[in-house]
Amino acid sequence: MPRRSKSAELLEFEIQFYEKLLRAYPNFVDALIPLGDAYTRHGLHQKGLEVDFRLTQLRGEDPLTWYNLSCSLSLLKRLDEALEALRRSFELGYLDLEHLQQDPDLSNLRQSSKYREFLESFAAAAASKAPPAPGAKPGAHPI
Repeated sequence: MPRRSKSAELLEFEIQFYEKLLRAYPNFVDALIPLGDAYTRHGLHQKGLEVDFRLTQLRGEDPLTWYNLSCSLSLLKRLDEALEALRRSFELGYLDLEHLQQDPDLSNLRQSSKYREFLESFAAAAASKAPPAPGAKPGAHPI
């Protein structure tokens, strides 16, 4: 019988720990977040999606919650829903364009033409919300 790696054993322990904790405290956000992440790292994408949906109910105004939901939907190739969750994340203030372009969980979504269209509007909006350059005076326009 092949021996599991230490990291796989630790990941399984982590999942079991958070699942047990959530049986006692089902809406404990600080356990749901790492459980969803652990499910995803373990390849249990459907379970991760279920956790992310719960988190959007509990923390509906948190942009990272919607971003993570987009990632889970993308992993399951539910691309239209993933894009809508990403839009919601942006509406709530998510602006990390660099991470968005490199996140492996969004690789399925990045192949979509709708994503590329969204990305163009996202980049333009992010640029308009960027903080002023160091030393710039409020209201001044760069030359």
